[in-house]
Amino acid sequence: MGLKKILTALLLVAVSTGTQTFAQTRPECETPGEGPAAREKGKSGFLSRFTIGGYGEAVMTYNMYSDNFGKYSSPQAYADSKGHGRFDLPHVVLMLGYDFGKGWSLGMEVEFEHGGVEAAVERENEEAGEFEKEIERGGEVALEQFWIQKSFFPQLNIRAGHIIVPVGLVNSYHLPTQFFTVYRPEGEDTIIPCTWHETGISLWGRAGDWRYEVLMVAGLNSTFFTTDGWVHDGSASPYEFKPANQLAGAFRVDNYSVKGLRMGLSGYIGNTFHNDITTNTSSQYAGVRGMVLIGAFDFEYNDHNFIARGNFDYGLLSDIAYINRRNSTQNHTTSSPYAHSLVGEAAMAAGVELGYDFFGLAPKIKNQKLYLFGRYEYYDSYIPAEGTTLNDWTNRHRIAAGLNYYPIPEIVIKAEYSHRFLKTPYNPEPSVSLGVAWSGFFK
Repeated sequence: MGLKKILTALLLVAVSTGTQTFAQTRPECETPGEGPAAREKGKSGFLSRFTIGGYGEAVMTYNMYSDNFGKYSSPQAYADSKGHGRFDLPHVVLMLGYDFGKGWSLGMEVEFEHGGVEAAVERENEEAGEFEKEIERGGEVALEQFWIQKSFFPQLNIRAGHIIVPVGLVNSYHLPTQFFTVYRPEGEDTIIPCTWHETGISLWGRAGDWRYEVLMVAGLNSTFFTTDGWVHDGSASPYEFKPANQLAGAFRVDNYSVKGLRMGLSGYIGNTFHNDITTNTSSQYAGVRGMVLIGAFDFEYNDHNFIARGNFDYGLLSDIAYINRRNSTQNHTTSSPYAHSLVGEAAMAAGVELGYDFFGLAPKIKNQKLYLFGRYEYYDSYIPAEGTTLNDWTNRHRIAAGLNYYPIPEIVIKAEYSHRFLKTPYNPEPSVSLGVAWSGFFK
């Protein structure tokens, strides 16, 4: 295959992914197969059916606390530590979509996290021509969405492939123009996968003031659960495939009955034990399921120059003693991908943010917005079972305040001060951040 064909194929993949993200996060936007290309008569060419978009963020942060790995195990030793600065590209995403006609459409999203990955094999001439592997930049490159959809009518659509699991506020509304903070809201981003994407099938539609979606996807893997992230890493797979010994179900329902207000309810259920490339056949693990249950409520109000958003998420994990025993005895070689971490019986995240557009008070300032915002959130990624190990440093309160300036609707410049409060004797964690972000469609 020639280079031109390869690049064309990659472009198609990226566009389709992005289209689904925008469709889920902004239901008023058109999805592939429902947009202008599908409606315009006499247009059957490639470009008329093709959609391309994306989003991205560039961030500068100064954290006024230690970044040493021992800051929670020996907090007193780092009470007076100097801060540390970071530059970051949290997410850069290319989204592509294509309308095949007759209700069939394709969606894709390719994401570069934290600048992508620069890895190569190089020959070191000064070392007798020895070949070495070089990692010049960290980060990740991921195909976050790749799906085929059949739309029968607005109330009924079927989507199959690699899709977003729309549980919680951030997974459903994760574009940088859809939250005030410089980084994605911490609570949900800590305890559940964000952005959560799995291979599976979904049924969705919208009727009047209601939108629904139900999904069947591959289950999580309990061997990757952690103290500081609960089930966050359970959706990942270090292999060339995703083990699917266990399947899971998810749903989301949104209501738009009140002008300017959207309310959403979502949930997830699935077993996670024995969902690896090998299973433990020992009799002590017979009947162990490791069931994850997650329930979430979220809302957004956008009217009269105000935007208010909030979420509450709570999750439970069964068979916690067996999971912790299994994870502590997993392969501990240096090449092992497993977390070897204790995990809590439950986790929770709650947050609310409020912003006011002061440019809304000046009618002469058009197509620009300036929001002064504040945010509060509480989250705990490790709520232990009774009688098990405590880790109070996972119990956190966080406040943030700052500005969002939109010179045009697709671009936002953000400034923020935040302060994370931890229980005694752990040290507080203040920081300041600046960021610029964009999201939109090019065609």
